[in-house]
Amino acid sequence: MRTLINNVRVFDGERTLSGADVLIDGDRIGEAGGPVDVVLDGAGKTLLPGLIDAHAHVFEGDLAEALRFGVTTELDLNNLPPLLAAQRRQAAERDDVADLRSSSVIATAPGGHPTQIMTPDVLKALGTDATIDTVADSGQAKAFVEARLAEGADYLKIAVDDGTSGGMRLPVLSPELAAVLVEAAHAAGLKAIAHTVTAREAIIALDAGVDGLAHLFSDTDPSLVEEVAARIAAYDAFTISTITYIEAVTGDPGGTELLRDERVASRMSERSKATLNREFSDIPLPSAGATNASHAALALFRAGVPLLAGTDSTPFGPPHGAGLHHELLTLTRAGLTAEQALAAATSVPARCFGLTDRGRIAPGLRADLLLVDGDPTRDITATRAIADVWRRGVRQPQTPA
Repeated sequence: MRTLINNVRVFDGERTLSGADVLIDGDRIGEAGGPVDVVLDGAGKTLLPGLIDAHAHVFEGDLAEALRFGVTTELDLNNLPPLLAAQRRQAAERDDVADLRSSSVIATAPGGHPTQIMTPDVLKALGTDATIDTVADSGQAKAFVEARLAEGADYLKIAVDDGTSGGMRLPVLSPELAAVLVEAAHAAGLKAIAHTVTAREAIIALDAGVDGLAHLFSDTDPSLVEEVAARIAAYDAFTISTITYIEAVTGDPGGTELLRDERVASRMSERSKATLNREFSDIPLPSAGATNASHAALALFRAGVPLLAGTDSTPFGPPHGAGLHHELLTLTRAGLTAEQALAAATSVPARCFGLTDRGRIAPGLRADLLLVDGDPTRDITATRAIADVWRRGVRQPQTPA
C-alpha cells in the first residue's frame, strides 16, 4: 500500500516544513513520486513522527491505549518478567498496539523502591504473584544484569532513592553497588537509566556512570536550580521529564484538564479516566514538587541536557497515551517552545535510546506517524486533534474508545 499525504505541514522531529508531500510505502516512509493507492489531503493538518513516551510501565491494554493517542513507542522502565513477555509478543506481532522497549525489572536493594508499593494486592491487580529480584551486593550485580539480558532487556534501570523525599526510610543501593551495576550493564552493551527524585540522588547516580535519569529532580529551591543543572550537564547524560507523574503524586490536579478536553476524553478508556482522580498516597512527594520540576526542566534544557518527554504511566495512572499530551503541555508551560517539546517526544528520545529507525520523518524510516488538525508547533494542544495514526505503515481506525 502506497499512501501519499500531500500539501501537509510537517514537523520532522527537528524542524517544521510547510506544503510538503509525504509518501507512506508499506511500513516505511518513501521518496515521493510514482503511482499511489491512496491520496490524503493534508491542507490545514500537521504530520508528526509517532510520539515516544520515554517513561512508561506497560501492562495489559496499555499499548493499545497509547497508540490510540498517537504514541507509537513506549519505553518501559520497570516491569515484571512474566507479564512483560506477553507485552513483547503483542508489540512484535500486532500493529494495533504501540511498539515497546523495556528494561524489565528495576535493580534495587532488598526492600528498596519500588518494592514498598508492589504489595500482594498490587501484584494481584496486575495479574501476577511474581517475586521481584533485588540486588544485595556486588556478587549479585552481574547475575542480575545477565537475567535481564535473558529476558530481552533493551537497557538497565537502577533505583537510587532512599525514600526521604517522601518522608520514608528505604534501603538503597550504595554508590559503589550502583557503579558495579552500571559497569555490568555497559559491558553487556546496555545503557543504564536511574530512578532518582532529588538532586543529591541524581548526582550519586551520575557519578556511578548512568546514561540518563528517569525523572527531573523536584526538591531544589528555584534559586539553586541553575547551579544543579550546570552540574548535571557536565555528565553528558539525558533526563526524562515525568512532570505529569510528579503532579499526580503531589496532589496537583493538573492532569485532570484532559477530562475537560473532548478531543482527549472521547478517546480515553474508562479505566484511564479513573486514574486521573486517584490519590497517590503510597508515593508521597513534597507539594512543591511539580513547580520545582518545571523549573528544573527549563534549567536543564538551557544547560544543554537532552530532555525527553515521559509520563511514568501505569495502569493506575498517569494514563497511557493521553498523559503524554499533557506532558507536552507541561513542558511548554515550563518554558520550552512547542517545537522543542515535540522534539522531546520524538527525535530526542529516539536518539538517546538508539532507536535509529524512528522519531523523525525521512525516507527509509519507519512509517510511525501522527496526523493532526491544526498546528501543534504553535499550539501544543493541537496534538490532541488526531486525524490519523500509522504504526509501521498500518493506518489505525479512528473511533472513540
